[in-house]
Amino acid sequence: MAHCHDVLGIGFGPANIALAIALEEARELDGPQALDVRFLESHPDPVWQGGMLLDGSDIQNNPARDLVTLRNPRSRYTFLNYLHEVGRIIEHLNLPMQFPLRTEYAAYIKWVRQHFDGLVDYGQRADRIEVTTCDGRPAYAVTTASGATYLGRSLVIAPGRTPYVPAPFDQVDDKRVFHFTEYLYRIDALREPPATTVVIGGSQSAVEITLDLARRFPNGDVRSYVRAFALRLKDTSPFSEEGFFPAFTDYYFDAPRPGKLVLDAYMRPTNYSSVDEDVLHELYQLIYEQRLADRQRVWVSGNRVVRSAEQSDDGVLLTVEEVHTGALERVEADAVVLATGFRDLGPAGNQEPYPALVSGVADRLVFDDGYLRISRDYLVETRDAPPLFFNGVCETSHGIGDSGSFSLLSLRAAAIQRRLAAELARDRVPVTAAPATVSAASAISESHDFASTAPDGRPPIGGIAGVA
Repeated sequence: MAHCHDVLGIGFGPANIALAIALEEARELDGPQALDVRFLESHPDPVWQGGMLLDGSDIQNNPARDLVTLRNPRSRYTFLNYLHEVGRIIEHLNLPMQFPLRTEYAAYIKWVRQHFDGLVDYGQRADRIEVTTCDGRPAYAVTTASGATYLGRSLVIAPGRTPYVPAPFDQVDDKRVFHFTEYLYRIDALREPPATTVVIGGSQSAVEITLDLARRFPNGDVRSYVRAFALRLKDTSPFSEEGFFPAFTDYYFDAPRPGKLVLDAYMRPTNYSSVDEDVLHELYQLIYEQRLADRQRVWVSGNRVVRSAEQSDDGVLLTVEEVHTGALERVEADAVVLATGFRDLGPAGNQEPYPALVSGVADRLVFDDGYLRISRDYLVETRDAPPLFFNGVCETSHGIGDSGSFSLLSLRAAAIQRRLAAELARDRVPVTAAPATVSAASAISESHDFASTAPDGRPPIGGIAGVA
């Protein structure tokens, strides 16, 4: 029988890297007892946002909201310490940029990840999850594409969010149509420069890709279609940004579903279907200059929706409708980039009830009105199953702070680590064979966790006082 680990983690991107740090640093506080932890990662050498490491693009996020700082600013795994250890801190602080370059943040994440290589089996894609027993206790069995089986007394899945591919593209099986997360890989694989590329969506990624295409293929046309009236400026008000405070997460978690939907609608422009001012202005100026020179190559069309997509040897033929007038246009594209976001957990048509990875145990999951029951500390409610945690896909239960950003990632890792410790301590089995172990069972010191209030006890400045 395979060795039974205390904790199995699926995926080793930023979410589970942050958890690995939290587990390691807990041992420094707790003493000698260790949890036997193993992570499975599908990619042999994963690169954070590898398909979107565009020249000049930044992370749109304060670098102190990294893998660890909000939980433990003294950690060796902070972004600032990374810059120090690679000898680039002075140069970085001299950069005339508000946020770090995306390529540099990807290098930071890789630097941290490599400290935990001993805990990770790379190139192991989890295919199936089942409930079994191990040493007479319930456990998870994870089977990978290679046929290997891993056992764990608890499971933390961090699969990343599922790309949302809307109709009619969900019925198109063509390498020329792809989600923006694959952008650089697919563009680099093109046999020749595209004469026309279509970009679907009104997000930051849509604009970044439109600009990149204009630079990369100066003789090609780029047509960007937006369902709304126009591209929208991102809401960066510091009052709205308090939605990325832990106090807001508490407030959102306790709100009834109708209230959550109202909050979602308000918070959406802080992270979705909206664009940072610098790239928005760059795109507008580019189009203006092209018109001035009477050689327009980039178009942004609002109030548009794609009604059909037909494949041919020459390209992908799209039928695009103006949503208010009903006017139709036909566009033949050599490539179509879907900057259409991701699926959340839920019952709606653009959502999914649970990550596909857990379909093998779906009959054990507990729902309320189509939404999974998930605790404040990310424990999924199940029937007759060991502890199961979702790390990084819980926006519909925990709010905007649990989106794909780094905003509260380190605090989420702390919450999961504490609950893991409590769950596993109940029927702890002594570790007999653990060639790679990390921290013990008790909670991280509260001094390493930011409270929902300011250090002096005051609530945040915005409108969520008294809810933590």
